Amino acid sequence: MEPIIAGNWKMHKEPGESRSFVQELMALAGEMRDRITILIPAFTSLPAVSEVIRNTRFKLGAQNMHWERSGAYTGEVSGMFLKALGCEYVVIGHSERRHIMGETDEMVNRKMKTALEIGLIPIMCVGEKEAERDAGKTEAVIERQVEQGLKSIENEAHKIILAYEPVWAIGTGKTATPEQAAAAHAFIRSRLKKPSTILYGGSVKPDNIDTLMKEKEIQGVLVGGASLDAESFARIVKFQ
Repeated sequence: MEPIIAGNWKMHKEPGESRSFVQELMALAGEMRDRITILIPAFTSLPAVSEVIRNTRFKLGAQNMHWERSGAYTGEVSGMFLKALGCEYVVIGHSERRHIMGETDEMVNRKMKTALEIGLIPIMCVGEKEAERDAGKTEAVIERQVEQGLKSIENEAHKIILAYEPVWAIGTGKTATPEQAAAAHAFIRSRLKKPSTILYGGSVKPDNIDTLMKEKEIQGVLVGGASLDAESFARIVKFQ
């Protein structure tokens, strides 16, 4: 299976910046044929990025979607719109959506079902906060998020990408050790009825990517801040 390198740009880069950034990234990284690189820009930059990566090996993803295909949901985005723009992937349940925007496990589950129904590949994020880790609740939190997120779609786990993102390591500069990340991945895998690709996210950088990817349990990474710099992200894409 090809490893996956996904870059989540969060609320950064307007369309012009995004277009220039991708052109620079492609010049630096080339088209790596033994891995999948997914670019996940802000909604407003999806058309620009889609245009630049057309007919390349780079893939397009979105940062969120609503569980309804259409309706009176001001400010939300339908997965059908994302598909129309060329998205193949969508991030669901990112910690910032859960802990800042108040998304629940039930909301995550509804989005997961819709994504699968319409043919988007969901990247479902799970992970514990620092207080939960300190209290020894890491496995309990992950188990709940996995089970509730995949409720009634457990048998479709092979169509899903999971991303373990310890909340305490996102944007903090802290990183789970490769051994900690691998142990969490192994636990997640033990809770699945069918095999699923599992990524690690949490302060992934050029100086730790090679070590992380040497762990057999880690099948790829979901990169945040380091994906905003072309040289940095190109180095991650070209991990050894």
